[in-house]
Amino acid sequence: MNTKESKPKKSTFKKELLQWGIIFVIGAGLYTTGYHTEVIGKLQSMLLYTGILQPNTEESIIHGNKADYNMPLLTLDGERTSLSEFEGKTIFMNLWATWCPPCIAEMPNIQRLYDDIDNENIVFVMASLDEDPQKARDFIARKGFTFPVYSVLTKPLIYDSSVVPTTYVISPKGDIVMEHRGMAKYDTDDFKQFLLSISDL
Repeated sequence: MNTKESKPKKSTFKKELLQWGIIFVIGAGLYTTGYHTEVIGKLQSMLLYTGILQPNTEESIIHGNKADYNMPLLTLDGERTSLSEFEGKTIFMNLWATWCPPCIAEMPNIQRLYDDIDNENIVFVMASLDEDPQKARDFIARKGFTFPVYSVLTKPLIYDSSVVPTTYVISPKGDIVMEHRGMAKYDTDDFKQFLLSISDL
């Protein structure tokens, strides 16, 4: 009787081993090609689609913190600029990186937000933290995103978040009115209205 029972157990064990082997090979293949980040990001974007993770513009308000505009940036074309170029406008600034799955997950909804906001007083600064600016250039070109992307040359202490992505909204008066750590769904009517109300201050 023991001999009869051992055969199904061996068969089940072989199937499980084969399944785990396939998962490992797929995972290793994705990792070595660098596509694991995008696959994880795609899965996380499905979570964002549900609308569960939305920025709370009321709880996120930082009282008394002023923006630091002394933040040198590099455009995708390799030209040096600074956050100070946008002083006096509402700034939606997202710190992201190509190696960050949650960053990749929220980018499509940020692109939709950017497409929907038609206001010259609101600017987008998608600030890449990649050490090699070329990685950001290649990624944006491959994905076809059209929002303004910059490489961060020096990050002021006020934006030194340990979480990537982190998004800041800066008012025209230079107040940091929102800081959201982690991914979120930004292309909502509530958040659009929040941005527009800040630009009217």
